Amino acid sequence: MDDYLKKNFDVEAKRPSEENLKRWRSAVWLVKNPRRRFRMVADLAKRAEAERKRRKIQEKIRIALYVQKAALYFIDAVDRTEKLKIPDDVKQAGFNISPDELSSLVRSHDLKRLDSHGGVDGISKKLSVSLENGLSPADIPARRNLFGENKFLEKPPRPLWMFVWDAMQDLTLIMLIVCSFISVAVGLATEGWPKGLYDGIGIILCILLVVAVTALSDYKQSLQFRDLDKEKRNVTVHVTRAANRQKVSIYDLVVGDVVNLSIGDQVPADGLFISGYSLYIDESSLSGESEPVQIEKGRPFLLSGTKVQEGSGRMVVTSVGMKTEWGRLMVTLSEGGDDETPLQVKLNGVATVIGKIGLVFAVLTFAVLTVRYLSVKVMDGEIASWSMLDVVNLLNFFAVAVTILVVAVPEGLPLAVTLSLAFAMKKLMNDRALIRHLSACETMGSASCICTDKTGTLTTNHMVVTKIWMGGEQRSVDAKKLENVVASEKEKQVLVDALFLNTAADVVRGKDGKSEILGSPTETALIEFGLLFHKDFRGLRQGWEILKVEPFNSVKKKMSVLVQSRGGGEGGGGKRAFVKGASEIIFGMCDKSVGKDGESLPISEEQRKMISGVIDGFACEALRTLCVGFRDMEQSCDELSIPEEGYTLVALVGIKDPLRPGVKEAVETCLNAGILVRMVTGDNINTAKAIAKECGILTSDGIAIEGAELRDKSGEEMKNVLPKLQVMARSLPLDKHKLVSMLRKEYQEVVAVTGDGTNDAPALHEADIGLAMGIAGTEVAKESADVVIMDDNFATILNVAKWGRSVYINIQKFVQFQLTVNIVALMTNFICACVSGSAPLTAVELLWVNMIMDTLGALALATEPPHDGLMKQPPVGRNAHIITRVMWRNIIGQSIYQLIVLGVLQFYGMEMLNLDSDATLRSLIFNTFVFCQVFNEINSRDVEQINIFRGILRSWIFIMIMVSTVGFQVVMVQGLCKFAGTVPLSGKLWAVSVLVGAVGLVVGALLKCIPVPTNKHHDGYEPLPSGPDLA
Repeated sequence: MDDYLKKNFDVEAKRPSEENLKRWRSAVWLVKNPRRRFRMVADLAKRAEAERKRRKIQEKIRIALYVQKAALYFIDAVDRTEKLKIPDDVKQAGFNISPDELSSLVRSHDLKRLDSHGGVDGISKKLSVSLENGLSPADIPARRNLFGENKFLEKPPRPLWMFVWDAMQDLTLIMLIVCSFISVAVGLATEGWPKGLYDGIGIILCILLVVAVTALSDYKQSLQFRDLDKEKRNVTVHVTRAANRQKVSIYDLVVGDVVNLSIGDQVPADGLFISGYSLYIDESSLSGESEPVQIEKGRPFLLSGTKVQEGSGRMVVTSVGMKTEWGRLMVTLSEGGDDETPLQVKLNGVATVIGKIGLVFAVLTFAVLTVRYLSVKVMDGEIASWSMLDVVNLLNFFAVAVTILVVAVPEGLPLAVTLSLAFAMKKLMNDRALIRHLSACETMGSASCICTDKTGTLTTNHMVVTKIWMGGEQRSVDAKKLENVVASEKEKQVLVDALFLNTAADVVRGKDGKSEILGSPTETALIEFGLLFHKDFRGLRQGWEILKVEPFNSVKKKMSVLVQSRGGGEGGGGKRAFVKGASEIIFGMCDKSVGKDGESLPISEEQRKMISGVIDGFACEALRTLCVGFRDMEQSCDELSIPEEGYTLVALVGIKDPLRPGVKEAVETCLNAGILVRMVTGDNINTAKAIAKECGILTSDGIAIEGAELRDKSGEEMKNVLPKLQVMARSLPLDKHKLVSMLRKEYQEVVAVTGDGTNDAPALHEADIGLAMGIAGTEVAKESADVVIMDDNFATILNVAKWGRSVYINIQKFVQFQLTVNIVALMTNFICACVSGSAPLTAVELLWVNMIMDTLGALALATEPPHDGLMKQPPVGRNAHIITRVMWRNIIGQSIYQLIVLGVLQFYGMEMLNLDSDATLRSLIFNTFVFCQVFNEINSRDVEQINIFRGILRSWIFIMIMVSTVGFQVVMVQGLCKFAGTVPLSGKLWAVSVLVGAVGLVVGALLKCIPVPTNKHHDGYEPLPSGPDLA
């Protein structure tokens, strides 16, 4: 079976090829209900059609962007004069431009039309918005009503009745419904009213129950996935409203909002550029063109869905929702569905194999029952004499055969994966992890290596400046003794200028009236430090004109700004360049330093060595080190280029970022679980080593290396370094990508990697599981990731790994349980049909058993929460078998036990228990069979451990299903006798049924004592090293 599954049902977890997706679809055979079985499988035909639509829209946009005038009338279907007409309701609301004209203006990139409206300032007046202060909150409802919401057209959720309809498309159920109607017709003709109804009505009622439970389960799953999809698309946007900068949901954006954009952001709506620095936009998602576009006054058009590749800026929103090109494109992006997961595909293969076996048994059972029946008629000389009773008997044989097929084809196997993943995704969402791709939850259970960032993931990301080197002295920062931090007024002034003018952060007034800093944690720490000396952040900045900004990026590891004094500030109308960033880089750009009186003094070789020692000293104390510097530009210099050398070092800053509580324990748990944690950071190597040792990542035999050093190593040298590599410092995004790629391809590791910046996108894309940070992460990083860690906490990553393992283990539990029921139900009916000429389990009883093992079994076993023991085992192997030898031992052992006791009851039960009728025996066999499955379900809670009751009280769904299964079994046997074909049983016979089932727990415990020759753990795990191996 394993070879067959590997050949036909093996797909990649990430970006599976079209060929593999088509291959497994063609290999699937004997599907009872395609609508339900393939509901969570990608529709390749729809996907191809959606891709064609998307390309068509992209082509139109490309024409609009690059052949603007020629395409203007081609794209705009509405006549120009119509768009210039302002609707009455828009006029009454105080606006002087129509929504259609706004939408068309940006979409067509028509500068002449923009000029005819008075440019961006003219548009803002027509929209009644202040470009400086933004909208007033009171204006927002009216704008939402007139210009629309920033939401895209979505398919309405499927109602419950559609899931009922899907459940009823099961071919075997349709056949049984036909049989039941024939049974009712024949029954009324032969046995009269109401006795003739019972058999047929019993089957119909059981079918209705199966359909209802199945539809409700599927409907609940669909609601969970819908909530998760909505959360995935919810982006936080920085806007200016009522002169305050604040964060709002992308859904709350309205026309006229002033949006602040920075590197890595998604442009949330169509709009016009107000101001900014070096703003480059990646429009490939819309136009397909990979070359970034610079946005400036001469090209102010911004389109929704594009990404900020570099720089920063402000824009005014002109169109939202379906009025944007992105809105139209989003409709096509949702077509076709998500790719199926490897586990779903594998279980489709298992279901196909078992279905083929079941079909053979169903046909054989019908053939044996029919041949025996005809043989009896021949022997009695009644072969020529046929009555309605004979028709009823043959019909019952056919119904039993069809019902065996219902039980034999395990449709619930692939769907159990979806159920388990939906449950895990919902729980992880509550635990602050958003799963963007279903397969990631599965793959995380196999993760053997986590390449994690330091800042914000291992540390709290709440940074504070604790030490500073300035004016030739190292000083501790104490807010109560500021006179000890700076020596003179001039020294203080140059420090504040360097901190306030060269920053991407902003100081705003919060809702409570208090000042609030918006920016990255590092920027926030520096501004907080600056505010200790000078309270008026905006006042100081207004004294300078910012000429050019080179924003921080992870390649240059620095931020630069060129400013010019407006006349009254430091510099007297001259230009000055400020720079800050990684200490080694900025220090290398400086040849002077600020003295105690604010003067620039040359740096001697001795001082250079001393400052380098200070940098190392700060780093060894786990402080993040940054240098800030400035350079006065020559008055005659008209160029706006920012120099790369000749700076004066203002200060060396040491920033404390404490370790997150619980990180050390989380890292230790990872190591115990066979997951190697590697730190990949842009920080100084000494800072990285100090933090890595503190949290247990860097061990005595581990290697810490800088990215540049790793880059220079040959292939052979890399083979010696990578297995022991635990810390990579001063790394570039390409270093991270190279590390992930080598670990996956050369060492076959399953790699999870964290990232927050735009430049981390390639590594997140390359990794088996890309983990983006929800707080510090950019939208570009989140879009490239498989999982978004909403709280940026390493412990949450560990939780995702635990749930990933839980999904795999839960599916194995369910497979073991279902295969046992399959084997026993098939063999019992087949053997009894061969020996006695009748099947002990009727169609109604088999339908009930099918519901226990399919929908209810999946709910009970596939939704069990994870336990801590999962993280004491190594990761699931990349190519692990879904059905292991240990599972086969349990399945075969339980099947043999159940077949023996049911066989004994079938052939010797009348004498042994002094039963008075065959109907009582049949009811007893049915009751015993069900209780065998109930206790076997409890047995399946742990495939290898004898203690199967561990954590059972935490699994309330499992307990609820067990109770409801037993409760309904009592009703079926004692109350619905006429419809179920049973007779009420005495207390003694109930005790026999329960006792025989309970003995299955003892059998299960004994089976687990039988050793199985394997070098793998029961669930595909490699065994943890022990003894000499551990040493």
